[in-house]
Amino acid sequence: MIAGTKKIPKDRIAAVIGRNGVTRREIEEKGHVILQIDSAEGEVSIIQKDDALKATLTSSVIQAIGRGFSPEKAFLLFEEDYTLYIISLREFAKPGSHRIGEIKGRLIGRNGRTRQIVEEMTATHISIYGDTVSIIGDYISIEYGKEAIMRLISGSKQRTVYQYLEKQVKNIKLKKLEESFR
Repeated sequence: MIAGTKKIPKDRIAAVIGRNGVTRREIEEKGHVILQIDSAEGEVSIIQKDDALKATLTSSVIQAIGRGFSPEKAFLLFEEDYTLYIISLREFAKPGSHRIGEIKGRLIGRNGRTRQIVEEMTATHISIYGDTVSIIGDYISIEYGKEAIMRLISGSKQRTVYQYLEKQVKNIKLKKLEESFR
């Protein structure tokens, strides 16, 4: 039974397949699915073998790879606590403006430093691809990562966002500790 079809950018199909099909086989094995890939259309159909939850997780993995994550980072989505969150930058830019490029530049920072700092401080993985910013992490980490990204998009200085995150690191650790006892 087809569990779903994901349309991803054609230039990311090779990442789904991997060298000699290794990534594809690993996705199929971890997700208990069969993938049908239409390279010309950029469509990946997910055929469920037995586990509907695994098929749903596979859909998120395919989507994450399509949003620019390496397969290794996308595979984190097969783990229980990880999720994918996508922010469309089109919502924050006027049509036809160069604003998306400016926003992406602010999020990436010089030599990728801003993205790296936000990832390290929030224990997330961030991909800035096309007109989207995507975050992989646990629920608590994503909330803080999302807040940092939204502050950067709205024009806050990087230094101000770093200071905010420094103050929140203890809260992040405390909330994760509380969650582990539930």
